[in-house]
Amino acid sequence: MHVVIGIDPHKASHTAVAIDEDEHELASLKVRATSRQVDQLLKWATPFDKRLWAVESAAGMGYLLSQQLVAKGEEVVDVPPTLSSRIRVLASGKSNKNDPNAARSVAVAALRAPKLRPVVQADHSQVLRMLAKRNIEIGRLRNRMVCRLHALLLELAPGGIAKEIYVSDVERLLGKVRPQTPTEQVRYELAGELLDEVRRLDAQLKVSHRRIHEAVRASGTSLTELFGVGPVIAAQVIGFTGDVRRFASRDAFAAYNGTAPVEFSSGGRVVHRASQRGNRQLNHAMHMAAICQIRQKDSEGRRYYERKVAEGKTKREAIRALKRQVSNAVYRQLLLDAR
Repeated sequence: MHVVIGIDPHKASHTAVAIDEDEHELASLKVRATSRQVDQLLKWATPFDKRLWAVESAAGMGYLLSQQLVAKGEEVVDVPPTLSSRIRVLASGKSNKNDPNAARSVAVAALRAPKLRPVVQADHSQVLRMLAKRNIEIGRLRNRMVCRLHALLLELAPGGIAKEIYVSDVERLLGKVRPQTPTEQVRYELAGELLDEVRRLDAQLKVSHRRIHEAVRASGTSLTELFGVGPVIAAQVIGFTGDVRRFASRDAFAAYNGTAPVEFSSGGRVVHRASQRGNRQLNHAMHMAAICQIRQKDSEGRRYYERKVAEGKTKREAIRALKRQVSNAVYRQLLLDAR
């Protein structure tokens, strides 16, 4: 008899529920999130010879537990939280929101839903994912500091700095400012502190980029051979894609990264709109690669973009079309690397 064990993971504890092929509950267990969590779960699951572990959000809250189970040779699948919650809400007798019901819903999802993503041991894609996320976090924090610095400089000197802020430009501007009032003095000091923050974040970005360059080189990917795809974009693509073979086609990959338009039709009127679904980090990577191609006059991407504009598409629509072509090229290259 095949047994599916659903796990509802949390920070402090994990709840497991085992069901059979008829969705009958066989056993349940709640363990504390400690160094003994895997041993306790495996000991409890010993009576179930043919078992499949289903972990909700195996790439999120359940990441460590699912990786530990895979390291022990167990078969594990990742169940999206939206799928398990939909099953729980629509269930006739187990719709109450609690950990056992949530774990049972995860198990039912793994039993009935086809093609759930199997969990594999972390590889270079996980390393690149972490480095890409860190790089994004530093960039966003720097943008916030720069916006605050822009606002302060505008209050210290007429016009402030009208272009992109560089540390040297701010240093020259602050060197010319002579505060006359206590308010201006405080504002001047705060600008200096923000400038120090920008310096620190710039240094962190340099370190982050160096790590990404080394990690991408070590991965052996050929993705950087595509025009417009540098090491930072390659890290985002590989990290947030994972195993590209889980996508049945380039269309499925485009739907996942949001470059495939979605249908919005009604009453015989067929309309397609830009997708707001999918992985936004991947979508941003495709966008940056497309913009890089457009900026290069003799690139194939620029010629494709101009051809679409000549056909009557708006510039925004032409960019969306180019992003889809970039997605197809990335998918093809990732498949070559996987093979």
